Amino acid sequence: MNYTKYNLPAVFSPVLTPVSKEFEPDHAKLLRQCKWLNANGVGQAIFGTNSEANSFSAMQKIKTLEYLIHGGLNPKHMMPGTGACSIDETVAMTKAAIHTGCAGVLMLSPFYYKDVSDDGLYGFYAKVIEKIADAQLKIYVYNIPPVTKISLSVPLLQRLVKDFPNTVVGIKDSSSDWSYTESVIKALAGSGFQVYAGSETFLMRTLRAGGMGCISATANVNPKAISDLAGHWQDADADDQQAQLDIVRSTFAKYPMIPAMKTAVAHFSKDAAWVPVVPPLIDLKLEQQTSLLADLEKIQFTMNGL
Repeated sequence: MNYTKYNLPAVFSPVLTPVSKEFEPDHAKLLRQCKWLNANGVGQAIFGTNSEANSFSAMQKIKTLEYLIHGGLNPKHMMPGTGACSIDETVAMTKAAIHTGCAGVLMLSPFYYKDVSDDGLYGFYAKVIEKIADAQLKIYVYNIPPVTKISLSVPLLQRLVKDFPNTVVGIKDSSSDWSYTESVIKALAGSGFQVYAGSETFLMRTLRAGGMGCISATANVNPKAISDLAGHWQDADADDQQAQLDIVRSTFAKYPMIPAMKTAVAHFSKDAAWVPVVPPLIDLKLEQQTSLLADLEKIQFTMNGL
């Protein structure tokens, strides 16, 4: 596993969540998937967007986290998503992550109300930090404006880092806006603030600019290649490696991403129970599944050891 200078994995995956027929998290399947990712050099950012996190309750997520830790996962390779619209729910999930020894938490901004001010967002994070009151808390804020319709401004990040320098320690930026990602890296250079891109498409640019790595959807299905590039990004063939990652990413991106990745896991693990997603998302139609698998075969894609 490749590590950043802060002793965290350079690559994390927002781990897909297998579910039962009643849409409960399938703990045993999830544990096996997390162990496979770990063996391929990728940390586990469970309860992220691609985990369908907001389709599960806080209690479901806390029970799942406890099962994974008891099942042998290394909490120092984990960054659970704990953000919610309510302060108390965010606090409850974050305390559970701290209690189990996780390296940090990935904290989505409260996303229901739109056009909120920086002062309002600051107040949310500040109150969560105050209520938790634990020096072990390490928050990686999660910026994903295409979904939340809220953008975490650079001045807001600077204010949070200034007031909570040992607590607000990084960001996952899923804006898909390289100019924003780069501006965050530059604005907070020297502070120790850790910037992870939200896609391996930006991995080389992030590392070259001084960022940490990526927390990426397709690390669920292509973990070793992404982790290998993070560890060898200064090699002569690094740009060629990046181009290969981009081919895989663009193949999956032709389809709804979450059900497409679940289809791939189901195919390569020979376990059809991986296919379902939780409503309101819907599974890929049969013809889409067939098309995806044909596209993956064309690029000679596989998921070794799954």
